[in-house]
Amino acid sequence: MRTLRDLILRHVDGAGLAPYGIMLSRVDHPSAPTSSIADPVLAVVAQGAKRLTLGDRIHDYGAGQYLVVSVDLPVTGHYTRASPEEPFLAFGLTLRPPDIASLLLAEAGAGTGAGAAPGTGAAAGPGAGTGTGAGERAGAKAARTGAAGRTGTRPPRPPSSRPPRPPSSRTAPPGLAVSDASPDLLDAVVRLVRLLDRPADLPILAPMIEREILWRLVTGEQGALVRQIGLADSRLRHISRAVRWIREHHAQTLRVEDLARLAGMSASPFHRHFRAVTAMTPIQFQKRIRLQEARLRLMSSTDDVAGVGFAVGYDSASQFSREYRRQFGSPPGQDAARLRGQAATGTGRSERRDDVRSPSL
Repeated sequence: MRTLRDLILRHVDGAGLAPYGIMLSRVDHPSAPTSSIADPVLAVVAQGAKRLTLGDRIHDYGAGQYLVVSVDLPVTGHYTRASPEEPFLAFGLTLRPPDIASLLLAEAGAGTGAGAAPGTGAAAGPGAGTGTGAGERAGAKAARTGAAGRTGTRPPRPPSSRPPRPPSSRTAPPGLAVSDASPDLLDAVVRLVRLLDRPADLPILAPMIEREILWRLVTGEQGALVRQIGLADSRLRHISRAVRWIREHHAQTLRVEDLARLAGMSASPFHRHFRAVTAMTPIQFQKRIRLQEARLRLMSSTDDVAGVGFAVGYDSASQFSREYRRQFGSPPGQDAARLRGQAATGTGRSERRDDVRSPSL
């Protein structure tokens, strides 16, 4: 861990971003809880500790551990161990479905059977209910479609000739998980960050080492979860379509039946899998997205509180203020003034929409 700490200290900057999607983070002080959207990411902590809350689930992670976020999730996080002498230090890598799908295709073609590693189940069972026997077909579909599932303003109904496939009894994995980092994973992360000392090597070697890091995840303790990111027909990818629709259309009226159809499920299994992934019901998830979007708008615009509430989907200004205060601890106007003051003076970390650092870091 000392080598990784030294490398991060040498290369981290204020933005926390390095070439080729490598993210580095340094935080010198414990922080108050901050709400944000966590994108699919791997975070490896080299020093310090952090806590993320997702719904009613609390995840603590620190030095020598890694966190996987598999789908866009509204989380609340704060640094629990950080100081100028021993700052919180972390490495991050964006998890892209096509990259993982490509790896699963290579595994299927090689017939390695590595899927039987701890946490992944048998080689033919990545935890997706589809079986990696179908992994080549599912992975190929994921590679072709990429971020498939984007819709218009309403989730489309599937063609009547293709009814939703009945899901198996196994529940979708949680969208966020923490494990101890293996020596092989840490070694690959160190070699990737070390490439920042040799910029000429980055274009050639970085993609290969990133692929190795993904392989360590696929064959590691959270392999079942990571595999579902790459399999187009996995429950996680089905739920991610609904999650994406809610994020993009949070101000619209939500009909669970339409979301279930978009995910290719009937309403009851959809509710079960959605809650397993997000730790929330669809309605609770939408409310959290609306409130976080409202907070960003209040801080970055001069719109009045009632106008922001209506813009994010609330019909009642009093309900908006009540739920905002319950979520963030103070009324909307007061909270926005505090955040703008912090941003203007540089005290506290601002919640800018263009913050390049993942909230997992």
